[in-house]
Amino acid sequence: LRDISTDFDDPPVLDTSTRTGDMNALSPPTPGEQRLQTETYPLVTGRSYNLPFDRVLEAVETVLDRRDWQLTAPFPRAIGQSEVTISALAKSFILSLPADVAIRVTDDGDTVIVDMRSASRYGRYDLGDNAARIVDFLAELDREVAGQVGTAPAE
Repeated sequence: LRDISTDFDDPPVLDTSTRTGDMNALSPPTPGEQRLQTETYPLVTGRSYNLPFDRVLEAVETVLDRRDWQLTAPFPRAIGQSEVTISALAKSFILSLPADVAIRVTDDGDTVIVDMRSASRYGRYDLGDNAARIVDFLAELDREVAGQVGTAPAE
């Protein structure tokens, strides 16, 4: 696997503006890839928070600021929005290979949902790097949200 998402049906859209033809092609996961991801990386799941949209977006920005990821577009503002996608470029732990990351924050009216996608630009397999990136980021986001409001994420 080299393209991991918390949402198989509607994965967050990656910024492809700097991708070239020699990089891995982006395509929807096959049923076999979906099954393999679900079995191998059960912690790769989206999050739902019972908080205002702008508070969740601020928490995402705080967690991003702690990481050595390069935003590929300015950080979006919550004003008048019910869905935003943050795009970034991260580096793999091994060899510092680039991976595109998209973090989608959506206000569905009842809760705010955070989905994430990470796709390696090079290499046939990512050796678990993309799944680890998502799990680590979302776990830190859970802690940030809990620390800001003294509550746990909605399940």
